[in-house]
Amino acid sequence: MKKITFLLVVVAAVLAFSACSHSETYADQLERENEAIHAFIVKKGINVISEDQFAKQGNTTDVTKNQYVHFSSTGVYMQIVERGTGNPIRKGETATVLCRFTERNLIRDTLQLSNQFLVFGPKVDKMSVTNTSGTYTASFDPSSSVMYDAYKSTSVPNGWLAPMTYIGLGRLVSATSKLAHVRLIVPSQQGQINASQAVYPCFYDLTFQRGL
Repeated sequence: MKKITFLLVVVAAVLAFSACSHSETYADQLERENEAIHAFIVKKGINVISEDQFAKQGNTTDVTKNQYVHFSSTGVYMQIVERGTGNPIRKGETATVLCRFTERNLIRDTLQLSNQFLVFGPKVDKMSVTNTSGTYTASFDPSSSVMYDAYKSTSVPNGWLAPMTYIGLGRLVSATSKLAHVRLIVPSQQGQINASQAVYPCFYDLTFQRGL
């Protein structure tokens, strides 16, 4: 029952955005989205760095300075909290990746979805990720995905794939093993299907590990 109620809240939020969108142009929606992203960056004291600076730092972000790298081609902002144990997905490889996440709607400034809650606890989002010559594509497993349950799409948000080049995907096999941990600001066109349609950005806090 709790799960159904939570999903109904998500659906209601999406419908509310759809209703608002009828009185706005797409340009208006994009402006509202950009304002929400900027407000979040200011509120959280985020230090935005360029891709050049990110590369000079060894493709990592300094968490003590609250750095996020901004990818100009997609508009995604990324903070690598922990690079993680293991290696990135190799070119030509398809891997099962397990993910825990929280999703915040930045226009409403509310928690929108998560598989961190007890009601969703047993369900880790499982996705199949393929690296094709450095380009990543992925899909959710409908039998094990809170994202699929909420949005009825197997498509993994493109924004979620931004970290894949820079993180290690391993398993917790010892006391020193660590999960890859990233934070993302994802604009609508790099987000899940409802964010794309209703034009709203999301903030994600995610951990990744390699599945079996």
